Amino acid sequence: MATAPALHPSTQGRAATAAVVDRVRAITADGLPEPIRAVAKQCILDWFAVTLAGAEEPLSKMLLDQALEDGGNPLASLVGHPQKVSTRQAALINGAMSHALDYDDVNFSMGGHPTVAALPGMLALAEQRKASGKDVLTAFIAGYEALGMVGLLVAPGHYARGFHATATVGSFGSAAACAHLLGFDAETTARALGIAGTQAAGLKSQFGTMCKPLHAGKAAENGLIGAQLAARGYTSRTDILECVQGFAATQSPDFNMERALSTPEGGFHVRNNLFKYNAACYGTHGAIEGLRTLVREQGLKPDDIASIRLKVEPGADKMCNIREPKTGLEAKFSLRFNAALSVLGGDTAAPETYSEATASDPKIVQLRDRVSVEPQGADWGHSVTESIVDLKTGKQLQVRHDTGIPAADVARQGERVAAKFMSLVVPVLGENRAKALAAAVDGLEGLKDVGALMELARA
Repeated sequence: MATAPALHPSTQGRAATAAVVDRVRAITADGLPEPIRAVAKQCILDWFAVTLAGAEEPLSKMLLDQALEDGGNPLASLVGHPQKVSTRQAALINGAMSHALDYDDVNFSMGGHPTVAALPGMLALAEQRKASGKDVLTAFIAGYEALGMVGLLVAPGHYARGFHATATVGSFGSAAACAHLLGFDAETTARALGIAGTQAAGLKSQFGTMCKPLHAGKAAENGLIGAQLAARGYTSRTDILECVQGFAATQSPDFNMERALSTPEGGFHVRNNLFKYNAACYGTHGAIEGLRTLVREQGLKPDDIASIRLKVEPGADKMCNIREPKTGLEAKFSLRFNAALSVLGGDTAAPETYSEATASDPKIVQLRDRVSVEPQGADWGHSVTESIVDLKTGKQLQVRHDTGIPAADVARQGERVAAKFMSLVVPVLGENRAKALAAAVDGLEGLKDVGALMELARA
């Protein structure tokens, strides 16, 4: 089994920020096992897919219009658009576009969406600096590692308190990735984390609105600004995670160094990346997959159903339990809606399924209103959903699904991600351009200038 970069022997007795800095700076291209590089490239390929698919969403156009109105030095590409903008604008807009459909990847150590936070700011910086693909891949993995560590440090209270970890924890991942790309020493890396950390914000109350995608963009921008200012000598605390009135003290009742320093399964946090194959909140995927199993294996039909009960982890109630969604965005965060949609055979892999028309479809609404959500106790598995279907005949069907298990077969996972990529990207770029972009990501280590990759992703 691959192992994470070794920590300094004294790390156990050191502060959290220094431990994260040590881990980030210990990651080198030569020390990355092939499965870790493969999964990281899958993350990047998936990011381009969901960003291109989200490039024409209304929120994406609003952010682009604002950037063009503001003006700036055109240094970095916008995915899915012909324009170039400033690095800061590219980080914000590409980050938000990549989360616009809520179709991007997840990591439970972080407690949110890793790639949309860690990658866009660093990519903008890399394009500006004409960095190599090898350096981009290594920096992304370093940023991902920081995400996992910070997420575990403040879990579970940080998310439970109402913070969206993609925005908050994500800011540290973006800063770490940018710092690694720039080759910072330990002190400068810590200052970059500090500058990003003091900007970190994002509220779960915004789920179902355009502000949730904005969180990813702000995380990417926060980290980029942190690294850029740190490079100029901008001052900051270098113990932002653990200091009095610092990140952990103000945003979480929990501070778990042992968990933050633990070696993740597979040696790196990126190995435990979870890809989405349904274009909705990941908290709904257990119900979607479980009920699909009953439809497929038990011949479950909508007219046979008296009621559906969904047993879920307690946090789902404040994450994805919008009872009567009115918009496509709200529908993505409704367990009841997605349960009904799954039984009725709706295409949850197609972003266009989640629309105002679908949310108000009478057939879906009728079945949705027969679904109840039952949050369980604290000991319930974080990623487990139990779907209980009571039939009109009196018979009961039951299925459990755990969405928190990473794919054991990295190659097979790559095939699924590639298929998702083509389904989302071909309608935007055409088949030939889509294949060229996929090939460029697959051969990322051989790219001398990542600008060639970004050029392929422009409309």
